[in-house]
Amino acid sequence: MPERTVHTGDGVAFLARGRLPDDHAIFTSLPDHSELPTLGVPAWKTWFVETVTLACNAIADDAVAIFYQTDVKYDGRWIDKGHLVLTGAEAAGSHALWHKIVCRVPAGMTTFGRPAYAHVICVSRERRLSPGASSPDVLPALGKMTWSRAMGSAACDVAIAFIASTGARTVVDPFCGQGTALAAANAHGLDAIGVELSKRRAAKARGTGST
Repeated sequence: MPERTVHTGDGVAFLARGRLPDDHAIFTSLPDHSELPTLGVPAWKTWFVETVTLACNAIADDAVAIFYQTDVKYDGRWIDKGHLVLTGAEAAGSHALWHKIVCRVPAGMTTFGRPAYAHVICVSRERRLSPGASSPDVLPALGKMTWSRAMGSAACDVAIAFIASTGARTVVDPFCGQGTALAAANAHGLDAIGVELSKRRAAKARGTGST
């Protein structure tokens, strides 16, 4: 049976401890600026990019890190988190293997505050993909969300299935929330390690079932 360990603590401090084992991959969604209100938006952007860099540096050269992020509107302007992810990845010497768009609502529908799509971006320093390894760039639906800030289950399944195909044995989510990514990893037969600052959410992540 795959194992799941959830630590109550700071995901940045966890990543800063050093390089993860070679068979570990990262799949996570970094907090929005609204979840770190003391920083302010400019400082949060810097924090976001630096944390992506830290995550990319925490994995082996051939391992992958996947980021699930939804853009947000602030002061009448979009904050493009896909751009922030790729900026942080480039600073770590990592490159995009794929960048998928996930429809949060049916195509053609107008949304407010958050866009109708989310980004799922996979990066690595050394791994390369052959043309035959291509997969759909647009996912038609998020899938089930277990709470308001959760990653959609369908998008999780795509990300975790790819991680499994790389030979990774453990998925690490340093900002695991209520454990959607961890549950998806376990459902695919992979061990999972989560870190969550909130004791309440960490407790739920320890018991979250398959998504």
